[in-house]
Amino acid sequence: MWKGLALGTAALGTGLLLRSEYEKNHFLVEELAIDSPKIQKEHRFIFITDVHDKEFGPGNGRLFKAIRQINPEGIFIGGDVMVSREGTTLTSTFALLEGLVSIAPVYYALGNHESRMETERGNYGDKYEQLLQKAGELGVVMLIDQNLFLGKDLAVAGVRLSQRYYQKLFLKNPLPMPERYLCAKLGRAAKERYQILLMHSPLYFRTCRQWGADLTLSGHFHGGTIRIPGLGGMMTPQYQFFLPWCAGNFQEDGKWMAVGRGLGTHSINIRLNDRPQVLVVHLLPKDGKGE
Repeated sequence: MWKGLALGTAALGTGLLLRSEYEKNHFLVEELAIDSPKIQKEHRFIFITDVHDKEFGPGNGRLFKAIRQINPEGIFIGGDVMVSREGTTLTSTFALLEGLVSIAPVYYALGNHESRMETERGNYGDKYEQLLQKAGELGVVMLIDQNLFLGKDLAVAGVRLSQRYYQKLFLKNPLPMPERYLCAKLGRAAKERYQILLMHSPLYFRTCRQWGADLTLSGHFHGGTIRIPGLGGMMTPQYQFFLPWCAGNFQEDGKWMAVGRGLGTHSINIRLNDRPQVLVVHLLPKDGKGE
């Protein structure tokens, strides 16, 4: 009996590992459509986050092909393109940005890994400055505590969160973030335009709504690593368990938040029932009105 149980357990473990390897290498393209009276014409954007140096095919060919077929007017990056660790290089990051800007304009907000390279210069040298320089050369718009108008009807902001908002919590309740925090970094939201906000952590949706974000785009939690039907993601990078907003689309008070599952992994190199994600965001005029 024990031998059979051991063999069964080993077979199950092998099967799960093989499934994880498959999932890590096969992303899904998913769509979100939102309408608003603020939107004057149809818009289509791509949102990706938490790449962590992951490549899909040689030179990221499969990823670029999928995005090119969607033909977006812009690409939003939610942060954590690289893994900040000893020996970090930016080779994959630069190659990704070069490929993306050949498809559409790129708007890049920082995650905790980019911020760590800035604040811990003793460990990472001038990697942060290298990132900003290369992004500037490529024409990537770095949304570092900046709110930018797009066309006649949109605004997109990116906020660089302080490291305290990424602390390991072991709890579902985040450290409080007052609305004035976003106002101090970004100024007031563009009330007459459809306001998009790139904030790496999804823990502060309430503050984002209060500030005036119509759509908040977040990531950080990698979908919870292992997703269990009915329970959601098992664990976040901040050691919160079965947090409801690990991934997915949420609406409160007429405002939206999309939490991307990300494209890569780090530390816990597993994905189960948690395929990597490319999100297509369709912004539509309310009731078909507009140009």
